[in-house]
Amino acid sequence: MKMAAPKSCPRNPATSAAAAVSSQNVTSGGGTSAAVNITFRVRCDGLGHGESIFLCVMNAGPYLGIPLYTTEEDHPWYRTNGPVPLIAAAAVSPHHGYHYAIHSGGEFKCWEDIRFLRRLDLNTFEPGEYYVVSDILSDLSRPPAIMKCVSSTEKVEHRPHRRSITFGMDKKESPHSPTSGDAEPSLPNGFSYTLSSTDGVVVASAFLPVVLHRSDDGIWSADWDYENLLSMESHMRVTRVGTVKWRGWHGNQGADGSPHAGVPVNERSAVEKCLEPFHCVPVWCDTRIFGEMYNGFCKGVLWPIFHNVSSVYAGEGSVQGGATTSSTANNSSVPSVSSVSNVKRNESSLWGGSSTGTLSSGGEIGESDDYNHDDVAGGFVHGDGCGRQAELWAAYTDINRQFANTIVQVFNEKDLIWVHGFHLLVLPSYLTRRIPVAKIGLFMHTPFPSSEIFRTLWCREDLLRGMLNADQVGFHLYEYARHFLTCCRRLLGLNYGMVRDSYGGHNMAIESHGRTVTVTSIHAGIEPPVLQQFLAHPSTAETVASIRSQFTGKVVLVGIDRLESLKGIPLKMLGLERFLSRRPEWVGRVVLIQVGISAYERGDDYFRTKREVLAMTESINRRWPQTIQFRECAESEMRLSQRIALLRSADMVLNTSLRDGLNRLPLEFTMAHQDATQAHHGFTFQGDRRKRGTCILSEFSSATRVMRGAIHVNPWKISEIAYALDRALNMDDGERIKRLQFGCEYVSRVTTQRWALAVLLDLKGVPKSDTAQYSGAGLGLGFRLLGMDRGFHSLDINAVCRGYRRGKTRLIMLDYGGTIVDDAPDKDKFQRYQLEKKLKPENAPAMGLVAALKELCSDPRNTVFVVSGKERQALSRILGRIPNLGLAAEHGFFYSWPNKDVTRRRWKNMLPDTDRSWRALALSIMEVYTSRTHGSYIEETEMKVVWQYRDADPEFGYLQSKELEDHLQGVLKNFAVDILRGGGSHSGYIEVRPTGVDKGSFLIHVLKAMAKKSSEGSGHGQLEFALALGDDHCDEPMLATMHECGMRAQGRDSEMRRSSVIVNINESLIENINELFDDSDYSYFSPEMKTFTCTVGKKPSAAANYLNDVGEVQELLSSLTKMTTLDNRFHSSINLSTPETTNVPIKELDYAMAFKSLQLKKNNETVSAGVTRSTSMNTFSKRNNFTSLTKMTGTDVAMSSSLSSGVFQQQDSDVSQSIREYLHKIDDEDDDSEDEAVFF
Repeated sequence: MKMAAPKSCPRNPATSAAAAVSSQNVTSGGGTSAAVNITFRVRCDGLGHGESIFLCVMNAGPYLGIPLYTTEEDHPWYRTNGPVPLIAAAAVSPHHGYHYAIHSGGEFKCWEDIRFLRRLDLNTFEPGEYYVVSDILSDLSRPPAIMKCVSSTEKVEHRPHRRSITFGMDKKESPHSPTSGDAEPSLPNGFSYTLSSTDGVVVASAFLPVVLHRSDDGIWSADWDYENLLSMESHMRVTRVGTVKWRGWHGNQGADGSPHAGVPVNERSAVEKCLEPFHCVPVWCDTRIFGEMYNGFCKGVLWPIFHNVSSVYAGEGSVQGGATTSSTANNSSVPSVSSVSNVKRNESSLWGGSSTGTLSSGGEIGESDDYNHDDVAGGFVHGDGCGRQAELWAAYTDINRQFANTIVQVFNEKDLIWVHGFHLLVLPSYLTRRIPVAKIGLFMHTPFPSSEIFRTLWCREDLLRGMLNADQVGFHLYEYARHFLTCCRRLLGLNYGMVRDSYGGHNMAIESHGRTVTVTSIHAGIEPPVLQQFLAHPSTAETVASIRSQFTGKVVLVGIDRLESLKGIPLKMLGLERFLSRRPEWVGRVVLIQVGISAYERGDDYFRTKREVLAMTESINRRWPQTIQFRECAESEMRLSQRIALLRSADMVLNTSLRDGLNRLPLEFTMAHQDATQAHHGFTFQGDRRKRGTCILSEFSSATRVMRGAIHVNPWKISEIAYALDRALNMDDGERIKRLQFGCEYVSRVTTQRWALAVLLDLKGVPKSDTAQYSGAGLGLGFRLLGMDRGFHSLDINAVCRGYRRGKTRLIMLDYGGTIVDDAPDKDKFQRYQLEKKLKPENAPAMGLVAALKELCSDPRNTVFVVSGKERQALSRILGRIPNLGLAAEHGFFYSWPNKDVTRRRWKNMLPDTDRSWRALALSIMEVYTSRTHGSYIEETEMKVVWQYRDADPEFGYLQSKELEDHLQGVLKNFAVDILRGGGSHSGYIEVRPTGVDKGSFLIHVLKAMAKKSSEGSGHGQLEFALALGDDHCDEPMLATMHECGMRAQGRDSEMRRSSVIVNINESLIENINELFDDSDYSYFSPEMKTFTCTVGKKPSAAANYLNDVGEVQELLSSLTKMTTLDNRFHSSINLSTPETTNVPIKELDYAMAFKSLQLKKNNETVSAGVTRSTSMNTFSKRNNFTSLTKMTGTDVAMSSSLSSGVFQQQDSDVSQSIREYLHKIDDEDDDSEDEAVFF
């Protein structure tokens, strides 16, 4: 990417040549007939280990160069990987400037010589021909050696070369060692991701990076807003989406606002056509709603919160005029707003000065100044989301929804979506609902507050969920990313950590509902070529000379800040006042040029800050005249062209912001004085001997983290500001130049292009592949994208019923809490504590579900178990009175086999009794950590000991749990126990229990017992149906084991038995499964066994399917109960002692008797038999003697007399035939996935 050149400053010819080179695919090895095809070679004798060489054109950054490669045979010669096409057009200078950049470890190290460029006269080359240009690194005294390839065979082939730096190389391997064959050495996975011209990206921001113009005759035109961070030209297919700034865009229309209401509706098509060459698509919003969103919610609510300002003491009156913010001064000590509103605009020149010592008063400040302000924000930071808060929130979500509609229209398959700013935080929620496969990135250009501040928002969860629906969340500093991670953990209970990325390294990421959301922190930079063009422009030199002439012999300090309390302008002036009072020798030798940008959107905070700044300016100038030159101007009056001239004329930049996001002013200042480092070494450009180029930055500014050469200060400490000024003014030249060099190194290395490239490459590398299925869950802004395995669908109850009906031997494994009884996740901490400590009775299953369990257990072909983590006494008290129901307590350690006599229920241990002396040791250690960790407590059962920290501070509780886990592993290493870490999203625990105890192991124990009974003749044959239901991580071993057993049973004669993937199963379980299928009882599993595994709640799981809640579990069990009732009626039907007297087979008559209803149709009239049928049973013939069938019931013994009399035999041939065909059709469609009917 490269920054679009401003219209006011012509594009540098070398930059155009760079664009021509960068637009070619130099790795293709081909050339073009209209261009000169040159292969560059350079001899690098002094290139060290791990260093690489790049070819860069004039004004191109070091990261935009073309890499050069070498081989063992060619070393130390490096060459481009194919010819580079260069075009010598009339509009472009024929002299092609280039030089070489040296990189070390993938980072820019230095230029070969920053003073000079190598030159090629393209007029001396023949278009379409191939040449080889050879240089010697760092030797610019020799002209390049040029050789023409006179024949096609002499053309430099495109062949693989070794990079001078090899990633992933063994430490003992030489960087120039040969590779096997001619293949290029393998690179890490990250190098498989590149951004080419075929890649597309949709960039969404609140405003498009363009400036609109409308002529008097209604003709629209547009220019790039070239200093906007997103105004980049790119070789990719970029589509920008956003609103356009035009008069009245803020919605403040009327007597006190703008007479316009944005772009007129009838001219919107002309604006769209005007923006087409810029690939910009406007979002047309109602200006009133957009103003509510931007000034009301974003500036009035989010802006102060995101800058760590929580005005809990602000009253209603303090926010009616604007956003609620804190002030650095007492309101009673500054002039009133009305006195400031009467100040008249000073019409003098920008730097003309005045008798009062201020450059300009900044113009008329009244609220009716239509064209110099955007709008006055309104709204409350805190509340319950009702009233005014609801209006602002509705406007915010509505604008985000309109953005989503526009993005969906311009989105193409495999495009990247890059969302910018806190204005569109919930936009990912709307996008993932409609295009779930899109890779969405969200980048924040403001700070992110600490969790204690962010949690004061009433809409905090909705904002966080909206951000987490993106695949990548970016920040300029890790400090902001850390606050975001902490908010996700504390407010949503999500975990984060380092995960492996696509480049072979690791990235910070958050686990959210089976998805991995990458969190990156990459600070943006500036575009040196653009600033160099402005610096070289004649108008800039004229302005600099004019400013310097006004302050001859003085050290000029400069500050450009918005007029709001967060920028700390009063603190800057207090620091200057303290310095001059302590160092009077500098009085008259130092001047501060302070520019204040009008910030009407900040409301009362803007007026308070301006009053205070004017008062302090007057006070200091009264004491030391002409010390502070203050001027207020609109943002449109301090664009890059004006700003760069002011920065160039200044000697120091002074920033004392209290909280700041992206601030590129120090970077621009450093770039404006880059030549001072060269002047220090004897290369004087303008002959000045000024001590310039020093930055004094607040430690609360983002630029402080990346500008190592700046002097960092705490703006709240006035004496520290004064000391920094003294230090900077008395600094020796060696230290000053060294600090400036540090800043220049960062500015030239980390450019806007590099920032955008790094972020987009990370976004493209997001592992959102076809191996996983992404599914949505939730309503409204609670919508979230879930990542789960392919084939994970809602459980088909009809398929379960069909498999259940056909199975002769069935196994049903049910979890307790969250599966057959609602766990009530909305319980507060005290209620959960009461349940854990048995101070409150637990919820019991619904009566309907208990009845379904009883009915299922009454079928002798069913083996039903409820497996729970509860103690056996509690489980017996709740479900112990259900006959033939098996119970397993504490994850299967204690179990009770199904028994008809509930009074004789006996409990057994899955494992033999072992040494339990470990319990006392574990308890003593846990008690120590409980005393240290507030909110933690210990749970004891017969089998296990658990340390719960769900109520503790999430961060501290987790750290303590890690310490406890390590402590227990060291002390209990000689005992047969497992130390497990677990917990859901809002809880965590450390559990100690005997080795080999989990629900998966218990399932294998049950299967072995059933196989043994079957081999002894006491069972019902092979297992033909298996169902497992669970809801949390404790059930995953059981679900995974059941799923694996079903896969192996169905594929026992194929490769599936050995190649199936076992997930969420530990090593011991894998061995047990292998043992189960490798022994002689393998035949116990029917090859046609139907296996169903299901988790309750749509979430990632080892189960194959899901049910939404406990209510659907009850529906499933009730459906199975009805199938059991049908089978019971089948076995207790009438005595068919003489089946040979009828044409209807016994089985079909029994099925017919199982139906509750029939309907007989004659001459288009339905004759009811007192029953109802589920689906069409064809047309029945009703004969005169067939009336007895209309009175038939399921157990009517009169049927036997009808059969013996022969009446049924003679008259029901049509009926029996249709029933036979119908029942046969049911059996044939048992496995038909399209059959959605259940025949009860």
